[in-house]
Amino acid sequence: MKFSSEFADELDELLRWRRDVRHFRREPLPDGLLESLLERAALAPSVGYSQPWRFVRVDESERRSAVIASFERANAAALASYHGDDAHHYAQLKLAGLREAPVHLAVFCDEATRTGKGVGRATMPEMLDYSAVMAVFVVWLAARARGIGMGWVSILEPDIVTATLEVPTDWRLIAYLCIGYPTEENDTPELARTGWEHRQPIEILAR
Repeated sequence: MKFSSEFADELDELLRWRRDVRHFRREPLPDGLLESLLERAALAPSVGYSQPWRFVRVDESERRSAVIASFERANAAALASYHGDDAHHYAQLKLAGLREAPVHLAVFCDEATRTGKGVGRATMPEMLDYSAVMAVFVVWLAARARGIGMGWVSILEPDIVTATLEVPTDWRLIAYLCIGYPTEENDTPELARTGWEHRQPIEILAR
């Protein structure tokens, strides 16, 4: 299958506009849209065709509150690790949209799955986790193409979140996602816009 140059240009544009969103409108997603996005995860590559991703929607207020509390503890600990101007700058960053996003979605990797029969991970068992990450990225692109924003919250206590959601003990937390309509559109990462960090040139990243 060969795609047109116009499609390739649109794909490049989609990649540029895939941003980590932290500012959400509170309006809910249309019925069935999230489920449609998650179906796209089946198109992600996975080691041995293991398909180890597991999605858990978090709607209960008590569980959301526990996740927010975990974020606040982890964020305070992170702030304490910085000093001087970096500490001041870090304190100004908005690093999650947990209170505003209409959808909270936890993504796990089923480390005990027998699907795929272990192919491709005897020497690199972490490939299961990487496969789940690829599923997150596929869903992220599918969401962005439909005007939906997604934010990946990594400043959390994984054990606390896993226990809060009462998932099987063999499931490893990969991502906690905030999903909804963004309050603003920008093709530049927020951490770049605020001066926290800048894109590295290809000369540094490839050799």
